[in-house]
Amino acid sequence: MTGRQPFISFENVRKSFRDARKGAIVRAIGDFSLEIERGEFVTVIGPSGCGKTTLLNMLAGFEQPSAGRVLLEGQPIDGPAADRGVVFQEYALFPWLTLRQNVEYGPRERGLRPARIAELTDRTLAMVRLAGAESRYPHELSGGMRQRAALARVLVNDPKILLMDELFAALDAQTRARLQQEVARLWIETRKTVFFVTHSVEEALLLADRVIAMTANPGRLKADVRIDLARPRDPTSAPFNDHRRVLESLLAEEAAAEGMMLGGG
Repeated sequence: MTGRQPFISFENVRKSFRDARKGAIVRAIGDFSLEIERGEFVTVIGPSGCGKTTLLNMLAGFEQPSAGRVLLEGQPIDGPAADRGVVFQEYALFPWLTLRQNVEYGPRERGLRPARIAELTDRTLAMVRLAGAESRYPHELSGGMRQRAALARVLVNDPKILLMDELFAALDAQTRARLQQEVARLWIETRKTVFFVTHSVEEALLLADRVIAMTANPGRLKADVRIDLARPRDPTSAPFNDHRRVLESLLAEEAAAEGMMLGGG
């Protein structure tokens, strides 16, 4: 025994919900275990309804497991905290505040000195390449700029973990590709631990150190695939597409299994 303590641990996690419409208990997560090291970029893929977002919400502290534990640095997660920054697909910007005021909001709520708030805000806006747009309101920003603003609102608080759920799903393909590159760059610069939920195999491969593939409902760990490809990654390369075929095959297996269950086969 080495006594090594993982940065994040899901220990035999299960999660059930009551479906009020059906009057039945639904198992979203079934006996899920995973360890994540500090600084890793982990993406999670799997069929719709397999519990990807539920895992993220438990890590954020928004939900609690029905059984098992979710640990951060050996301590149970029992609620939201500033050390876990959640970047929402819906941007979560205050429309009545300027970009600068939106980014300043967290440090101001934490009671930091004005000079420190200004320093952190300037540095973060430069990091996400929004310097010069400080006085604009959210409705004056493009979709891609709003998503970078949402990232800045989280990064300015210097969380230990970034949690992202289908971050670019609502964006057009060109903006999505550009922001994938931005997130990869920000990870290289900050080395934050990232837990990123996506439906896109290509997106998972472009970003991750590890891709976690889940089974159909109830969600369990199907495969933990390490992606040892140099960054930036070329989605047209042979090694990239070798990984793509492996992951798409895993998802196809789950889709076929789910179809058999729905069909009673």
